[in-house]
Amino acid sequence: MKKARGIAIYGKGGIGKSTVVSNLAAAYSQNEKVMVIGCDPKADTTRTLVGRRIPTILDTMRENKNASGGDVLFTGYGNVICVESGGPEPGVGCAGRGVIVAMSLLERIGVFEDDLGIIIYDVLGDVVCGGFAVPLREEYAKEVYIVTSGEYMALYAANNISKGIKKLKGRLGGIICNCRGIEREQEMVREFAEKIGSQVVGVIPRSDLVQKSEINAQTVVERFPESEQAQTYSQLAASILSNQKFVVPEPMDVEEFEKFFHQFN
Repeated sequence: MKKARGIAIYGKGGIGKSTVVSNLAAAYSQNEKVMVIGCDPKADTTRTLVGRRIPTILDTMRENKNASGGDVLFTGYGNVICVESGGPEPGVGCAGRGVIVAMSLLERIGVFEDDLGIIIYDVLGDVVCGGFAVPLREEYAKEVYIVTSGEYMALYAANNISKGIKKLKGRLGGIICNCRGIEREQEMVREFAEKIGSQVVGVIPRSDLVQKSEINAQTVVERFPESEQAQTYSQLAASILSNQKFVVPEPMDVEEFEKFFHQFN
C-alpha cells in the first residue's frame, strides 16, 4: 500500500484557500483516491465537494466522544472523502484545537491507513496558534503551498506563514497566486516568491464562474468542466503533482517586507 501524498495549503483567511483546495481535489479525483481535511474553523472547505456543509469533528465529539468514521467522514464529488475539523463556539476556546482533536480522531479510526493517493489540508494561516501547525509539525503533510494575492495583508500573511515553515523546517513547494485584479499583481507575487527562495506554481485568474459555482455548492471543475477556469485548476493540480523544487523558505523581516511591498505602490 502506497503512502498518501500529504499536501498542506496555507494562506490568509478569505484569500480563496478553500476554493483552491476543493477544485484541486475535484481535479485529482479523476485519477486518485483523494481526501480533504478542512482545518479552518469556518468549516467551509468541503461544502462545494459535498454540496452542503457537513458536521464537524468538534461538533460531533461534543455529543459523542466515541465518534466513528461514519460520523465524521463524508463522500463528495469524485468520491473525495471530506472531513471538517471545526472550531470552538465564538468567543470560547482555542481556534486551533479543532485541528488537534481532528487529527487524533482520524488517527484512532485508521483513516491514514486507508489506500489514499492524496490528502489535502486546508489550513488557516493568519492566526498564530500551534493547532494550525499540526499538519506540518506532526508530518501529516510533507509539502506546503501558500495561496496569496497581491494585496498587502495576503502577502504579509504569506511571509508570516513562511516564518512558521522555516521554524518547523517544512518543505515549501511554492506560491499560488489567486488574482484579485491588482495592478502588477503577478509580477509582485513572483518577486515575493523569489525573495523567500521559492517559486510561483500557478496563477489563478479572477473569474465569475467561481461565484456561480459556489452559489450552487459546487466546484468549478464539476459545474463548468469545459471552462478555462476549470482547466486552470487542472493545470495547477498537475504542476503540484510534478513539482520537484522544495525549499525551507527565507522570509523577509518587517522592514524588508515593507520596502518590498511599497516598491509596487
